[in-house]
Amino acid sequence: MGWNYLGIFFALSLVVCLCGFKKYVYFMSIGYGFSVAVIGAAMAVMSLMGIFSAGIAHYIQFALFIIYGFRLSGFLLIREIKNAAYRKTLAEATGDESKLPFFVKVVMWLTMGVLYTAQTSGVAFRLFNGCETGLIQWLGIAISAFGIGLEAVADQQKSAQKAKRPDMVATEQLYRIVRCPNYFGEILFWTGVTVSALDILNGMGQWITVIIAYILIVFIMFNGAQRLEKRQMARYGNNAEYKAYADKTPIIIPGLPIYHLNKQK
Repeated sequence: MGWNYLGIFFALSLVVCLCGFKKYVYFMSIGYGFSVAVIGAAMAVMSLMGIFSAGIAHYIQFALFIIYGFRLSGFLLIREIKNAAYRKTLAEATGDESKLPFFVKVVMWLTMGVLYTAQTSGVAFRLFNGCETGLIQWLGIAISAFGIGLEAVADQQKSAQKAKRPDMVATEQLYRIVRCPNYFGEILFWTGVTVSALDILNGMGQWITVIIAYILIVFIMFNGAQRLEKRQMARYGNNAEYKAYADKTPIIIPGLPIYHLNKQK
C-alpha cells in the first residue's frame, strides 16, 4: 500500500538531485538535504489536500524533515561559498570532475534518489497505513529533534573553533566528547525516524525498506568519519596535540571506545 506515492517522492528527489550533474559531490550533499526537505514538504501538502490523514505528530515530522534538509544543505552551501580553504579541500577530495563518466553520474543520481526516498519512508508508511499517533512516534520525534539540534550546534562550534585555530581540528565543547558530533547527530536524526515507524510497519517490503535505509545511513556516517580521519591524518598526523586528542576521543559514538577507523602507523 502506498508504493505509488513513494514513486512521487522518488521523482521529487531526482529533480532536486539534478544539481549533482554540476558537481557529483552535490548528489550526496546539497541534493541530500534539499531532497529530504522537499519530500517533507510534499508529505505536508498531500496531507493538507486530504490525500493522507495526518495529525499534529505527523506535521511535526514533516517540519523536522524540512528543517533538517534546509539547515544541512544551507550550511554546506554557505560554507562552500564563503570558505576558500573548504573549496580547496573539496576539490582535492573529489578530483577532476571531467574524468567521471556521465553514465556513472546517472547511476549515482538514481541511487541517491532511491536512498533518500527509503530514508524518509518510515514517515510515509505511517501515512499510508493510516496509523494513529502513539508513544513510539513521539519517542522517534524527540530523538530526531535532539539529533538536529546536536548536529547544528556541532557545526556552529566547529566553524567557530576553526576560525580561531585554522591549523588544528576542533577539540573543545562537543568535540571534547566525540570527534564527529555532527555525524553522531545525523545518526540520531535517522534513528528517530526509524524508531517512529516501528509500531506501524506492515509487511516484509516496508520492514526491509526502513531497516536497510537505516543501516545504509549509519554505514555512510561511519565511512564519512573514516574518510575525514584519513584527511586529518594526512594534514595533522605529525602534530602531537592532534595525535593525543585522536587517541583518547571516540571518533563518532560518545562513550564507545572506537578511536580510529583507519590503521594507525
